[in-house]
Amino acid sequence: MNLNRIASVSLIALVLAVPLGLMARADGIALPGTPTAEQVTTSKLVYGLLSDSRYAYRPRPLDATMSTEIFDKYLESLDGAKLFFTAQDIAKFQPYKAGMGDAVRNGNLDPAYTIFALYQQRVADRIASARGLLKQDIFDFTGSDRWEYDREDAPWAADAAALDALWRQSVRNDWLRLKLAGKKPDEIRKTLDRRYLNLANSVAALKQEDAFQTFLNAYTATVDPHTDYLNPRAAKLFNQSMSLSLEGIGAQLQKQDDVVVIRELIAGGPAALSGKFKPGDRIVGVGQGASGAMEDVVGWRLDDVVEKIKGPKDTQVRLDVVPGEATLDSKPVRIVLTRARIKLEEQAAKSEVITIPAPAEGGVDKRIGVIKLPAFYQDFEGRRTRNGEYTSASRDVARQLQQFRADKLDGVVLDLRNNGGGSLNEAIELTGLFIDKGPVVQVRESGGRVSVEGDRTAGVSWDGPLAVLINRGSASASEIFAGAIQDYGRGLVIGETTFGKGTVQNIVPLDRWPANEGDRYGHVKLTIAQFFLPGGSSTQNKGVVPDIAFPVTVDASEFGESTYDNALEWRQIAAVPHQRYGDFAPLLPKLEALHAARVATDKEFVWWSADVAEFRAEREKKYVSLNEAERRAERDRDDAKRKQRQEERKTLGLALDPLADRADDGLQASERNIAEDAAREKAAEKRPDPQLRESAAILADAVRLLNHDRQLSAQVLPESKAPGRWTQ
Repeated sequence: MNLNRIASVSLIALVLAVPLGLMARADGIALPGTPTAEQVTTSKLVYGLLSDSRYAYRPRPLDATMSTEIFDKYLESLDGAKLFFTAQDIAKFQPYKAGMGDAVRNGNLDPAYTIFALYQQRVADRIASARGLLKQDIFDFTGSDRWEYDREDAPWAADAAALDALWRQSVRNDWLRLKLAGKKPDEIRKTLDRRYLNLANSVAALKQEDAFQTFLNAYTATVDPHTDYLNPRAAKLFNQSMSLSLEGIGAQLQKQDDVVVIRELIAGGPAALSGKFKPGDRIVGVGQGASGAMEDVVGWRLDDVVEKIKGPKDTQVRLDVVPGEATLDSKPVRIVLTRARIKLEEQAAKSEVITIPAPAEGGVDKRIGVIKLPAFYQDFEGRRTRNGEYTSASRDVARQLQQFRADKLDGVVLDLRNNGGGSLNEAIELTGLFIDKGPVVQVRESGGRVSVEGDRTAGVSWDGPLAVLINRGSASASEIFAGAIQDYGRGLVIGETTFGKGTVQNIVPLDRWPANEGDRYGHVKLTIAQFFLPGGSSTQNKGVVPDIAFPVTVDASEFGESTYDNALEWRQIAAVPHQRYGDFAPLLPKLEALHAARVATDKEFVWWSADVAEFRAEREKKYVSLNEAERRAERDRDDAKRKQRQEERKTLGLALDPLADRADDGLQASERNIAEDAAREKAAEKRPDPQLRESAAILADAVRLLNHDRQLSAQVLPESKAPGRWTQ
């Protein structure tokens, strides 16, 4: 399993991971020779905002050092894996390096567009070469060749011949993956040719606005890692993601070759309620209202098609749809839908109950409620305009806690794994569900002024045992919540050390200065402050360290705030008075011992830990073998391991893994049957989750220990007052 994940790395995958923004339109619009008036104004506005200490937390002068950094980050954004430009190209760009600061300050975007145009040409050259390799006899896999896929620290290729050698190994790796998946040569050649052609078309169709956003974000990234420029469309998508709602037809769309395909229907949306759509159906035409002209959208960018389909609620849209089972040249079916407000329930908080059996020495089972919170979302516009009716993470969690109280559960685990943050206000209000008034976060502005934000509402939604499950993907607002719970001694923190993002961002609309009607210039998400926990420590760079640690899935040198070369340093300020409900230090050794004994015999946890160790070892290699016998033996071992585990699950009565029979198919997501791929994605949500279950078991251990050892309970919960009712 782990090697397949590593082996899936290819040049194409690396290219598609580059943050170039919105990809693929087939109308072949060439980049204009000069920037638009809006782009010149936008560049000047962004510079003015980020260089002003009244707005930016850490403003930086646009000096020679920063110009060099902008130059380097722009090249990294375009060709971070060093797959297209040669050292000769980089040498030609050197005269632009010193002037990048002036380019931003004055809106002189010619250097950025010149580099971008050559990038598009180099991609076209490379893809043409890769497609040509498919016709050559280069697919002997008996030697000791490797595909060295980690190119981050590699030097630029000396010339085109050096790039040819690099791409040759990547194409061979792509071919070998498909061959190991059972594909025949003709099918492999067809799949890879289509894959490379799609990439070439996507990059060729990038527009001037893509180059502009990429360049401005090279500038914003030199200020700090979390400052970004959002063009008007990107800003709209950001607000949509925070509100968990949109106005449209209620369908998740995906690009496949030149066509936009329905991946999933959102329950309760117009598309699902019509009964006329199913996953895999292709949208080939869009018309507005009852009589607007139908536009052929085959070959369009995905975001452009989405923009046509979305629209204000209660308005109509007409779609020409070719069923998934029909050929693309079949006559489409015309379907008329009335748009509606769609709630994105899949991204909202969800709950379940885990029963932890009583230990062998006796006792009763413990029922632990689990709330999975993927983000700290809030409908900002709805909060301002809808008379108290708006989407909110803390509101959703409060409703689930109310049900847990009614069901008399024994404890709650709040799962914040891979929760990248969101609304600071939601983090504060969520903390308030578990503490009875008090500070939650200290916010230090650029001038040094510190304000304290906290829960001002008396009472709690849950006063019983609490644990917070975190990992390296838990960031920002997740760290505020987990850190505050830890500072208050309100609950156990379990898992991995968090990301380490301890800064606050605000969205600033650029149209406020020209007093423009509409949205022409976009928005800037800029860092305005650093936050500190009630105890005075920042989560910046260091993150939140768990009380009970699980195996590290990703190292701090690979992912997290500490990987950014211009991240703010960790620091500490004075604490603010806050209540300590408990001190878990005396309890932790006993919990560690029980945890270690249990996971040593917990098959799922043992397997997960082994997979983590294996995956990290493979990552350290930074290459994959191109020897077919070696790769086939590795694949066979992975297959046998999955099958053996599934048989053991059956024997032991464990929940089966719905993806146990899935081997690496060598395909990218856009190349698979979309309906089947979406179904597999849903099935993945039902896979065994040993970390979550073990977190619930640790919390159950804590409850039992504190209930049966009064002396220990007196040490851990000296005041034993609500909230913090761990003993009964």
